[in-house]
Amino acid sequence: MTKRKWALIVTALLLACVYIYHFSGWFNPKIIEISYTERSLPSRIPSRLSFPAILFGFGGQRYRLSEIQVVPLAAWQTNSAVAPVWHLVSASRSNPVEFFRYGMTLPGMKPAVPGALPEPLETNVIYRLFVRAGSYKGQCDFQLGGRPPVASPNP
Repeated sequence: MTKRKWALIVTALLLACVYIYHFSGWFNPKIIEISYTERSLPSRIPSRLSFPAILFGFGGQRYRLSEIQVVPLAAWQTNSAVAPVWHLVSASRSNPVEFFRYGMTLPGMKPAVPGALPEPLETNVIYRLFVRAGSYKGQCDFQLGGRPPVASPNP
């Protein structure tokens, strides 16, 4: 082969690599978009009329979650090994979910520490939710009561 043919082949391969990198999405991070809302749900205990619940949703997408973790944001920013207030991991293969409530038991998931229960959330404390579904990851800052936090940065 002549030098010209080799140059054309190398140029074509280079253009193909550039095209794949910029337009295919193969190398983009796989991000889960998470939204949340606070609802007041009626209590089954007569002395308490209602209690707030935080609901998280994935915008209509369904994911087989592998891990859910909630940490206080201020503590996590100073120490990334802070103990989570709620931590679930997939026991085997979790069922796909479109939304979930803080503290609920999800089918196919179990607490990371056996027997651990979710801690109650404090008012006006910002928390960060980390969600992982295989290679997909997402995070969302939220708080119970008060002003909503600024938009969360996804990894």
